[in-house]
Amino acid sequence: MIQRGEYLNFLTETKDKQIIKVISGIRRCGKSTLFELYIEKLLTLGVEKDQIAFINFEDIEYEELLDYRKLYQYICARLIPDKMNYVFLDEIQHVLSFEKAVDSLFIKKNVDLYITGSNAYFMSGELATLLSGRYIELKMLPLSFAEYCTGCPENLTIEEKYRRYVEQSSFPYVLNYNNSEKEIRDYLSGIYHTVLLKDIVARYKISDVMMLESVTKFVFDNIGNRLSVSSIANTMTSDGRKIDPKTIEKYLNALLDSMMIYQARRYNIKGKQYLKTLEKYYVVDIGLRYMLLGKRSTDVGRILENVVYLELLRRGYDVYVGQIDDAEVDFVAINGSGIEYYQVCASIRDQATLSRELASLQKISDFYPKYILTLDPDPNADYDGIKCQNALDWLLKKPF
Repeated sequence: MIQRGEYLNFLTETKDKQIIKVISGIRRCGKSTLFELYIEKLLTLGVEKDQIAFINFEDIEYEELLDYRKLYQYICARLIPDKMNYVFLDEIQHVLSFEKAVDSLFIKKNVDLYITGSNAYFMSGELATLLSGRYIELKMLPLSFAEYCTGCPENLTIEEKYRRYVEQSSFPYVLNYNNSEKEIRDYLSGIYHTVLLKDIVARYKISDVMMLESVTKFVFDNIGNRLSVSSIANTMTSDGRKIDPKTIEKYLNALLDSMMIYQARRYNIKGKQYLKTLEKYYVVDIGLRYMLLGKRSTDVGRILENVVYLELLRRGYDVYVGQIDDAEVDFVAINGSGIEYYQVCASIRDQATLSRELASLQKISDFYPKYILTLDPDPNADYDGIKCQNALDWLLKKPF
């Protein structure tokens, strides 16, 4: 198993604290495995097996526990008095009114509660309202490039590892297929159709599945491009697939809730305000994009941009697309410590391209860090405080 160190540290640091640990993320990103790794760690810390309860609600063995009352009774019957009990409820969104069981378990002093879900919907309704201030959310993604490299054959170059990372997938289980393209494609197809049919079509009661797939393909094909509901509707209608903006908006929200795509809103750098139109969208895994679109859509720069966007999310930033005058900055990354600005480009060896990438960052008058990330295998460079670094080194967290 690949050790998901940062996620494990999150669970370890919150162990025994009176707060519900919520792990959200797309299906098969590694949530269940994270629980397994953490349970192993608990056992090494002296926790006994009978203090641990683990239920995966996608396992038919626990089908009768999809009733929240039976779930609560089942857990209570197994609690060890006078000891801390560690309760793991995996894919809990399958339990109708699960928040009632969660709330009742939470108030018990000897229960340390961990739950996962595969869509954002389960955190946007009654659970978030009922447990406001009593839970902490860990947003989980598939493997980072650094994590992926730990599971790759050692004889591969870093460039070969990156190529596999984007072409095959960042979903952890793909590494078990030993570079078999057919098995990987079948596996990714299974994830895609499960998310589409179970997490989107069924939940949102969508009748036109073919149109939903058309919208999904359109968004996947336009990662890193400014999009609006009306522009998508107009483009698809002009291509002979008539659809109204309200339906597009519904489908986009469903794709976002399933965590198959992420939205980067625009941010006015001078005015320090968020803009409401022309957002950009990025996919949770480039391998899914290749599976859906084929290798015809291989814009190296936009794929790298997608990878960098997800990595910034992993590192705890809120990520926006920057707007300054008539120029655009690929990413404005904001956290409690401040702001960082990023331009992402496949290559800046052409002087005109370098000048263009520098120009947007040079318009920014503050003194927060500014970076250009590129796939050029060149030494680090500094252009009057704007740092240029190889993107793969940055993804591996090599210092500038």
